[in-house]
Amino acid sequence: MIQLPFEFKSCPQECGKVCGTDVDRCPTYKKLPPPLQEVCKKSPHLLNYLHAFPMDNLGIPEYYAKVGRNLKGKKNPNLIYPAGTDVFIHILANPEDVRDHYIAVEPSLTDAQDSFLDEIEGRLADYVEELEGITDPAKRLEVVMSIVDKVVVVKNTNPVKAGKKNGKFSLLSSGKEKLAITPVQFASLRYLLRRKLEGLGLLQPLIDDPNIEDISCSGLGNIFVEHKLFGGLRTSICFDDHPELDKFVIQLAEGIKHPVTFREPCVDATLPDGSRINIVYGTDVSKRGSNFTIRKFSGTPISILELAGFGTLNYEMAAYLSIILQEGMNVWVSGETASGKTTLLNALTTFIAPEAKIVSIEDTPEVQVPHHNWIRGVTRGSAKNSEASEVSMFDLLKAALRQRPNLIIVGEIRGAEGAIAFQAMQTGHACMSTFHAASVAKLIQRVTGNPINVPKTYVDNLNVVVICQQVRLPSGSLARRITSINEIVSYDSVSDSFSFIEVFNWDPQTDTFNFRGYQNSYLLEYKIAPRRGLPHEKRRDIYKVLKQRSDVLKRITEQKKTNFYEVYAILSKASRDGLFR
Repeated sequence: MIQLPFEFKSCPQECGKVCGTDVDRCPTYKKLPPPLQEVCKKSPHLLNYLHAFPMDNLGIPEYYAKVGRNLKGKKNPNLIYPAGTDVFIHILANPEDVRDHYIAVEPSLTDAQDSFLDEIEGRLADYVEELEGITDPAKRLEVVMSIVDKVVVVKNTNPVKAGKKNGKFSLLSSGKEKLAITPVQFASLRYLLRRKLEGLGLLQPLIDDPNIEDISCSGLGNIFVEHKLFGGLRTSICFDDHPELDKFVIQLAEGIKHPVTFREPCVDATLPDGSRINIVYGTDVSKRGSNFTIRKFSGTPISILELAGFGTLNYEMAAYLSIILQEGMNVWVSGETASGKTTLLNALTTFIAPEAKIVSIEDTPEVQVPHHNWIRGVTRGSAKNSEASEVSMFDLLKAALRQRPNLIIVGEIRGAEGAIAFQAMQTGHACMSTFHAASVAKLIQRVTGNPINVPKTYVDNLNVVVICQQVRLPSGSLARRITSINEIVSYDSVSDSFSFIEVFNWDPQTDTFNFRGYQNSYLLEYKIAPRRGLPHEKRRDIYKVLKQRSDVLKRITEQKKTNFYEVYAILSKASRDGLFR
């Protein structure tokens, strides 16, 4: 299943002896830069991998303890960084394809330990009483690891500690001799068991790498990933035949307790860490073979200030949206797939008043809100052989209207729940959501057509539409940008047309943003200014408030307080002190 982009050659025997006793004498080790040498001393499997890597032809990899956005778009990369416990990622240029190589260097990469793993699993049968009744994965792993310590002996250790007596290894109570393995093999064995019992098997390094956004298996061939810094990459994980792929997909589905069958070959589920997975099983519905896609879940959401740092929006736009949300306006984030809609929606929640009660409704949990008074609703499908009935987004949204929320967040508007959302807006409930449409005109077409069918006279209850897109910058690289922020003003029944103002837009030539709504914002001047006690003749003083907020957000960024929860804490305190109102 592992397909390296170069011929794998084991460490020469004479070099292996040196590496095991005095790594400083290893010829490969001497070539490495000091940071990589230090890591290799602690992680021998990485040095074993570098023995096999043709450094004379492809160059010595650079080592980064942490990769940052300064590496984004790096040409011809050859670098290594850590990801998870004892796992390293090697990003290597691929001159034959637009996608570079992504190689997970695991303790088991240079010595898969398959025979030892099979033997260990056989030995576990002798300790079935210790494993009986344990359902918690973490506890089960702990017991299995303790059994491993009983049935193996590590060579090159103290013979007494290893259990060696009179030149022979001591026997177990079952009469079987302990398995003798090297320290590197022992580390590999423990890693494989942990990966198998507690993780997703060979996919676990991709799950543990926080830089991966999407994992995609399209059938036979390599698995691909979308990397935050290096874009689309080809991993070294490969499936060569359908039975092997089908077996893995079945194990993957059963591991997340959503089994696939020929009768029900499609599964949508959520992994324990919150990542979203879609599985399609069998060649009868997928001609290239079983496939799966995992959309990674970020533990800590990206903050609005981090997005400003990435260039997704500027501080004026962030300040504008903060005022809009604090005043209870209805905001939808719209765009095409993978345009950053949910990321932006999560980031904007830090602007919601800290005392607000929030209800979110989703079919797959993706919305992350920093507020404590947050009700998180998730849909439920109708399971086979179960008395539990289906609970749709429509049902949850109706229930939310009875929970007296200050804000309702709908993960994504697709169908009948859209009409209920507009009903909620009509009755004064503030609403946020994401929507699949590339422009305001397309959004209105979808909202007023089947299956949502919102009356056109209701559409102006939606105050702001933020359009997100994945764009190509002048430099040629891809990036996510807010291409426009629009205020929906009214619907003219005579001409059957909608009027809206483009308050901000993105200039693709300069990669900058224009404040086209300056001194011309309908919401700021005619909705929000009166609420803040500004008389009509002074309504444009609201732009001074926006400028002050923009400066505050810049200063917070300069103090390097850009973490999602830090931003929320700072803005909450400022709001309580009357400084960000």
